[in-house]
Amino acid sequence: MSAERQTIWDRIALDGAFDAVVVGGGINGIGVYRELALQGLKVLLVERNDFCSGCSAAPSRMIHGGLRYLENGEFDLVKESLRERDALLRNAPHLVHPLPTVIPIASYFSGLLNSAASFFGFSGKPASRGALPIKLGLTLYDWVTRERRLLPKHRFDGAAVTRRRWPKLTDAIRCSATYHDAWISHPERLGLELLLDTAAEATECVALNYACLKPDGDGYLVHDEITGATLPVRPKIIVNATGAWLDEAIDELAGEERHEPLVSGTKGSHLILDNPQLEAALGGHMVYFENSDGRVCIVFPFFGKVLAGSTDIRVSSASRVRCEPDEEAYILASLRLVFPDLAFSAADVVYSYSGIRPLPKSDHDFTGRISRGHFTQRLEGPVPQICMIGGKWTTFRAFAEQAADEVLDALGRNRITGSLERPIGGGKDFPSSAAVLERDLVIEFAITQGRAAHLVASYGTIARDVLAFCRTRDDDISLDASTEITAAEIAFMAKREWVVTLADVLLRRTTLAIRGQLSLTLVEKLADIVAGEIGWSAEETGRQRSAVLQELETYHGVSFGTPGSENISRSTLCV
Repeated sequence: MSAERQTIWDRIALDGAFDAVVVGGGINGIGVYRELALQGLKVLLVERNDFCSGCSAAPSRMIHGGLRYLENGEFDLVKESLRERDALLRNAPHLVHPLPTVIPIASYFSGLLNSAASFFGFSGKPASRGALPIKLGLTLYDWVTRERRLLPKHRFDGAAVTRRRWPKLTDAIRCSATYHDAWISHPERLGLELLLDTAAEATECVALNYACLKPDGDGYLVHDEITGATLPVRPKIIVNATGAWLDEAIDELAGEERHEPLVSGTKGSHLILDNPQLEAALGGHMVYFENSDGRVCIVFPFFGKVLAGSTDIRVSSASRVRCEPDEEAYILASLRLVFPDLAFSAADVVYSYSGIRPLPKSDHDFTGRISRGHFTQRLEGPVPQICMIGGKWTTFRAFAEQAADEVLDALGRNRITGSLERPIGGGKDFPSSAAVLERDLVIEFAITQGRAAHLVASYGTIARDVLAFCRTRDDDISLDASTEITAAEIAFMAKREWVVTLADVLLRRTTLAIRGQLSLTLVEKLADIVAGEIGWSAEETGRQRSAVLQELETYHGVSFGTPGSENISRSTLCV
């Protein structure tokens, strides 16, 4: 057990009484944990795996207002989503960025009755969206954000202008609409920064990954998934934020099966493609388009590569999932609809990922009709449970606020402060331009421009803390020619950021895996660095290395081939 983890464990052992215990360390659980901590409550957060390692690690990486929610008649959700999108652009500008988006349109009037069909209970596939309903939706987008506009208004272009700007788009389009939403470069780090902020501001609160809450007579035990150790805890109320696993967690926490299901998940898979022609064809924009089955798909530039998705498949139960061959084929086929003349294939896919969306239970035939809204449900018992149902990345703060208010009401406590305008992590004191902070870091720490740009994009203003730590180590040891990350930076993560496994570093604390930058040599180097900081034995280091290689192959469709291979390659799982 690392010194950091032992300190957390010792604090729980010293006093196991908490106002609230949050079960589930995805973005919704982390959000409500921070929200309650800001109100002066003593809170414990437990996550069975790593923070933001489930559905929260598998989003489309969009922070958006939900344009297509309008056809479901969810106007309040769109308004809330746009407010939260703009708040994230202000509060975490190092991680959340404007995303210009183009919608290729093949008709003018189709889809006008989609909202009416939804209102009258039609649950099937919506009609193709034409120019007029898209125009109405984008006009509403602009109207909702009129008072504190952060992004440009939408515009429409005819076929000739559209083809000049995007010459590789299909000739079937009659016009296009261009508007702005946002994307998040590293969602797992945003969740981590919320935890770091809470640790600094609310010292009585505790967050623990690789742990779970188990009933024990009239009380509960915190069980360490790594060592098997347990400690008694005494919560006044429990917040169940386990997402797709919510129904299972309800029964586990109650010690019995006695409730109707609340969650009906769908599986979403995404691909990362290394195809320079496709990236160039996007022209710095996301393309937001319809597949032949009526589902909305996306493709946008992503760290020099391209992110494309996604599927939306019903699942009967929550489990760890991966992109299957038919899903990969589905996404690639969707891209060929909008870029028919470009050559790309499964050979271009360098990484895939998949997760289960924790949607409210629904009987809709077409999964796109299922609401992406959120609500809570209270379950009575000796220790009441507040269950968080639904939600999405963009609205996590609003959902956390809603759940926190219910907890405060149950405990007879008053709200002290809000979080809508509160900066997150490295977003605090962020200058008007990232270039300003990059320049200052180059001057203050005598680092290269490339390293400064990496640090600002990864940590924002926290980059100064990272560099101050790196000064105590040899920060000139480069990991690999493909990355600006240094060995000292990895040591910082291992010391300060709840790292328990090697996968925590490769998959969530950094973007090395999703960018396709890993090699077998680099994995071995990272394992040695983390081992030195945490204190792994040679045997444990080997086990961690083997485990992460297996995880990459099984769940992300990549492998290293034979020992000594320098570059990651596609496995046969998703081709």
